[in-house]
Amino acid sequence: MFSAAPGRLMPGPYRSLFANRTFRQLMPVFALSDLGDGMTVVAIAWLAITLGPDGSQGALAGIAVASYILPGGLGALILGRWMRRLPARRLLVTDSALRAVLLGAVPLAHMAGLLTPAVYVGLLGASSLLHAWGKAGKHALFAPLLPDDQRLAVNSVLSTSLWSATIAGPALAGLLAGVVSPAWIIGLDAATFAVLALQTGRTTLPQSPVPPVNGGAQRGLRILRRQPELFGLLLVTWVFNLAFGPVEVALPLFVSANLDAGAGLLGAYWAAFGVGAVIGALALGAARRLPLWPAMLGIIASHGIAMLPFALTDTALPSLIGFAFAGLVYGPYSALSLTLIQDRAPADSLTTVLAARSAVLLTASPLGAAAGGFLLDRTSAPAVLVSSGALMILTVPTSIVVLKLCGSRRRRHRPSHAPAERARCTD
Repeated sequence: MFSAAPGRLMPGPYRSLFANRTFRQLMPVFALSDLGDGMTVVAIAWLAITLGPDGSQGALAGIAVASYILPGGLGALILGRWMRRLPARRLLVTDSALRAVLLGAVPLAHMAGLLTPAVYVGLLGASSLLHAWGKAGKHALFAPLLPDDQRLAVNSVLSTSLWSATIAGPALAGLLAGVVSPAWIIGLDAATFAVLALQTGRTTLPQSPVPPVNGGAQRGLRILRRQPELFGLLLVTWVFNLAFGPVEVALPLFVSANLDAGAGLLGAYWAAFGVGAVIGALALGAARRLPLWPAMLGIIASHGIAMLPFALTDTALPSLIGFAFAGLVYGPYSALSLTLIQDRAPADSLTTVLAARSAVLLTASPLGAAAGGFLLDRTSAPAVLVSSGALMILTVPTSIVVLKLCGSRRRRHRPSHAPAERARCTD
């Protein structure tokens, strides 16, 4: 229960939010599930390294990370005909139950001696098939429950939970990996999804509105293609995520091979990134006073620069500081890009555009992780990490050139009687 004193200390929107009994029932299990997912940031790649034969650990780690994410994007596109008809609660419960069963099979197969690389990748891939729909259900769950003026507060609390899990989850997994196999850490994540499915299924909620049949991701992609600025934002964000994908695979090998350390240090890296991201997100108020395009391009360039200290392998300190700075500058990026979408997308198609955006972006990081695993078998982890940063830096001048070209094209095709306006183009 919440005491009167803490309630008075909360800002007004949060007081009314936490006064809602259903929100108080569900938010703790959401936070628990976020913590479980935070632990898998370390556990999935670390378990792949232990399962992979000598000389191919990097490739298996890349495939494992990709298989844990990529099928979710495919499921968003392929299964939309059936899944978009389901209410938000059923989407969330179905996804959580599937992940609980299949991720829970990982420690069981490990205990039975049946966890081969193929079995491991298969379980991870199957568990993620509905995850894009589960995430959509999670964010849509409170729409019929709360008034419109509380949606920002809900999104803020959910985002804070995710970033907090980015700090605590990897650090906790790093500690546990020194005691138990990473397979059991994945089993803990499965348990959090089981709790989420049970609590959400038993909570009484108003009936969520069913999305229109023609509101699938394909329609959202058509809208994005007709909006050059939004389509460009999607492309540059996809490349940004693609460039970050190899980091998830190369960082474990950097810690184990180059620094000769264990999972505890790997957890410290991700915790430092999470702390930086929380601080960066809290500084969003200042960032919003900056022009959106320069702010986002500056974030990408700064993130790339922050990856360059990984070239130094004598000690962890330079790269640890750099990774914390990468989190710091990355913190506001998602909110800034969503602000741009909300400003530019047609109001009656906003959810469709966001669904299409999520489906496309879900493919970027896994492909980057798979490419990183391929490269790790041919070069060193520091080289992959620094190359990821270099790709981010190169993304910025490329985006600026495209912005100028698009602006020129828009001016040539604008009718002479049309009022002058700022050319909008890609990010």
